[in-house]
Amino acid sequence: MVSAVIVGAGHAYPDTERQDVLWDGFFAGHFDGSRLAKRMFQSSGVVTRHGVANPLVEDVSSWSTEARMQRYVTEAMPLGKDAVAAALDAAAVPASEVGMFVVASCTGYTTPGIDIRLARDLGMGVDVQRLFVGHMGCYAAIPALGAASDFVVARRRPAVLLCLELTSLHVQPPTRDPQQLVAHALFSDAASAVVLQPGAAAGYEMIDVAARTDVATADHMTWDVTDLGFRMGLSPRVPDVLAEHVRPMLTALLARHGLTVPDVAGWAVHPGGPRILDVVGAELQLAPDALDVSRTVLAEHGNCSSATVLMVLDAIGPRPSGAHVVALAFGPGLTLYAALLRAR
Repeated sequence: MVSAVIVGAGHAYPDTERQDVLWDGFFAGHFDGSRLAKRMFQSSGVVTRHGVANPLVEDVSSWSTEARMQRYVTEAMPLGKDAVAAALDAAAVPASEVGMFVVASCTGYTTPGIDIRLARDLGMGVDVQRLFVGHMGCYAAIPALGAASDFVVARRRPAVLLCLELTSLHVQPPTRDPQQLVAHALFSDAASAVVLQPGAAAGYEMIDVAARTDVATADHMTWDVTDLGFRMGLSPRVPDVLAEHVRPMLTALLARHGLTVPDVAGWAVHPGGPRILDVVGAELQLAPDALDVSRTVLAEHGNCSSATVLMVLDAIGPRPSGAHVVALAFGPGLTLYAALLRAR
C-alpha cells in the first residue's frame, strides 16, 4: 500500500522579543509586580518568543474578541503564506498539485476562512479539498496529520498541513490567577507547515496515530471564548494526569508495530512547559538528552500551541532509513495524541 510521507517543512515567525524584556517592560506592571508571576516567567524555560501583538508597543488586554479576530486575519495571512510556501519549496511540490489543504488553529476564526484565502493566494487549484481543525489546542497537529495522511493514501495526491497560532492576541486583563500567570509566561506565535506526498522515497513516513482522552479531568485544561478574547485554564495537576497516561498510550501504540520505547530513535514532544517534559522523560525512562530538541524549541520560540510539535519534528532532522520517531502532544480534554513515523 502507498504510504504518506512528510517531505518538506516550513515555518514563519513574527518579531522576536526576550522573555526578560517582556517581563520588565510590560508584564511586571500588568501583574502588579507579583513575585509569583515573576518566578513563573523566570522558570518557564522560555528565553525568547514571538508575537504579532508586542505588549511593549500595544496592550491588547482590553480589546474585544471582535477586534482580536479582525487582527488575526490581518496577521495570519502573511505568516501562513510564508510557512506554506517554504514547505512547498522544500518539498519541490507546486501549489497547483496539492489535493488537500488542512489548517489547524485555535486562536482565530473567520469565514471565509484563512484556508480559502491562503489556497487562493498560494495558487492551489479550485478543486483543492480543505479541512479546518479548530479549537483543539496544542495537540491539533497530530490528528490533522492523521487526516492529511489518510487523504494522501486514499487519493494518492499531495496534502499540506498548516498550524497557525497567534496567542499574543489573547493577553487577558490583569489578574492574580496562577493559571493565567503560567499561560502568559509560556505562549508564543508561529506558523508551521508540512507537505505530505504519496510513496516518496525520502522523508518521514506516517505509520500510525494514537489518542487517549481522560474525560474525568476535562476541566484541567480549557480554552474559553470570552468577550475579551480567549482565556486559558491550566490546572497544576496536568502533569500528574499526563504521568498516568503517557506510558500506557505509547506502549500500546508501539506494540501494534512490534516496537518498544527503546526502539524509538527520536522524540518530537510538544514542550508544554519544563515540568511537562520532565514528566514525559521520567515516565518513558528516556535518556537525559532525549528531549533536548523540545527544550531548545521552548527556549527559543516559546509554546506556540499546535505549531510547536511540527517545529520540534523538523528540528530533530533526518534519521537513518528505518529509524522510528514519535511525535507527541497534549491539550484540552485532557487529551494526548501521538504519531509514529519512520524515516525513509
